[in-house]
Amino acid sequence: MLNYRIIPVTPFAQNCSLIWCTETLQAAVVDPGGDLDRIYAVVKETGVTLKKILLTHAHIDHAGATADLSDEHTLPIVGPHTGDDYWIKGLPEQGKMFGFKEARIFTPDQWLTDGESVQVGNVTLSVLHCPGHTPGHLVFFDPDSKLAIVGDVLFNGSIGRTDFPGGDHPTLIRSIKEKLFPLGDEVKFIPGHGPMSTFGEEKKSNPFVGGQWG
Repeated sequence: MLNYRIIPVTPFAQNCSLIWCTETLQAAVVDPGGDLDRIYAVVKETGVTLKKILLTHAHIDHAGATADLSDEHTLPIVGPHTGDDYWIKGLPEQGKMFGFKEARIFTPDQWLTDGESVQVGNVTLSVLHCPGHTPGHLVFFDPDSKLAIVGDVLFNGSIGRTDFPGGDHPTLIRSIKEKLFPLGDEVKFIPGHGPMSTFGEEKKSNPFVGGQWG
């Protein structure tokens, strides 16, 4: 079974997630944008063992502390899709632009593509490539607990912005309607910012993708 804790990090209040298998207590950190002290505090509190880093995409508020976390705990970096390679290479410039502490470039140990899977202990997460916010954006989905970690694709009442380089609004809408919504109305999701919701609720009420869809 999958359990999780949401840890807001960075001045952008990005929802970093600590996820773990309740049988093995093996864990992954999803989108360590910064504030590693906060992440370490939750790791200690939950008593889990970190095994890997998962990335939905490579904007600095999601990936800025990845290299430091990987080095400090010898953790493999898994994801995102290769479409975000230029965002990783641009992390130092992103830091200067948004006033973050210097972020280091890294090379993922494993790039991911649509249809692959990732293990966290005995939990198997499905990988969905959901471009639009960035070209290489991924979503991680646990079909057993019906939980999705969607990064900046979809929010409670909103969607990801598409005005950054590589963003594309029609592509983002397709990702939401063709990849996420078919997973089921009951699926809860952790967005990159703000409160959780369900796909069913967003189908009904989200002004960007709600109402008639398909």
